[in-house]
Amino acid sequence: MQCFPIPSFFESEKVDQFWRVPYQKRAEEAKEWGQKYKILPSREDKTKTILLLIDVQNTFCLPDFELFVAGKSGNGAVEDNIRLCRFIYRNLGNITTIAATMDTHKAMQIFHPIFWMDKQGNHPQAGITMISYEDVKQGRWKVNPNIANNFNISVEKLENHALHYVKKLTEDSKYPLTIWPYHSMLGGIGHGLVSSVEEALFFHSIVRSNQTQFELKGDNPLTENYSVLSPEVLKNSQGEKIAQKNTQFLNKLLSFDKIIVAGQAKSHCVAWTVEDLLTEIQRKDPSLAKKVYLLEDCTSPVVIPGIIDFTEQAEVTFQRFSEAGMHIINSTNDTIFNHLP
Repeated sequence: MQCFPIPSFFESEKVDQFWRVPYQKRAEEAKEWGQKYKILPSREDKTKTILLLIDVQNTFCLPDFELFVAGKSGNGAVEDNIRLCRFIYRNLGNITTIAATMDTHKAMQIFHPIFWMDKQGNHPQAGITMISYEDVKQGRWKVNPNIANNFNISVEKLENHALHYVKKLTEDSKYPLTIWPYHSMLGGIGHGLVSSVEEALFFHSIVRSNQTQFELKGDNPLTENYSVLSPEVLKNSQGEKIAQKNTQFLNKLLSFDKIIVAGQAKSHCVAWTVEDLLTEIQRKDPSLAKKVYLLEDCTSPVVIPGIIDFTEQAEVTFQRFSEAGMHIINSTNDTIFNHLP
């Protein structure tokens, strides 16, 4: 497979900033680029490869935003995205389709501070508060009664759901309910893709005549949605469905010959998405795991110095993916596609 040079307009020092992509100019350059390097439209690819980008959004990837994924280096997501952009440009002719997931939230959701309060009416502190089943059962944290009308349900029903929710997380061995800062807010700058990545995706779509796909997740107020393929909890305390798996997108992913995964965060949304993908693969045909490639140098774990470090959990999870047959690879190897069977 041919690797291409990095376009001169790509500036690695701007990856940690947001700015307007000059679409028309990039479109004209993309057309010239495709002609210069004789890059064929993606419909002519004999091997169909999808690059799945998990939540490469400002809210997670820019240092001044709400949930910057710093990783061990302290600048993890920025460094990851520099490598990611270069990977896309070098492999314009090798990547058939790019799909980007978009974490999408509003203020009143089960993992945001306004949803909960203590006996004094104080909301939990975002970023460091985890709410367990025992916390809710014993009344240390309870549902904010003022928000129930936003979901068109009674306070009692919302309280029952909250207790059921944290219990289900425990039963399913999920992470405890974490109260996150308001982030990925629909309509806000934080929700948008990192500008440099957006530019690379747009350039790819024009060069290959292939529409970038966007998958929104996380807008259900009653459940977390780390994985793009499935919410954390699917039913309420009465057994009524509150959410459903993204079966259509899952089947689309599995229709490709190769699935390459990158994004943020390695310990959360990337891990959960790949976990759901692996579960379906093992149900259908375990050998399909060999078509999945994880760009380890384009993802970082959640690390909040002095508070929490998910590095070890992420490493253990990725090791399990490897043992299941998935490939842990490095994006900077220019012959990477030659090595893929």
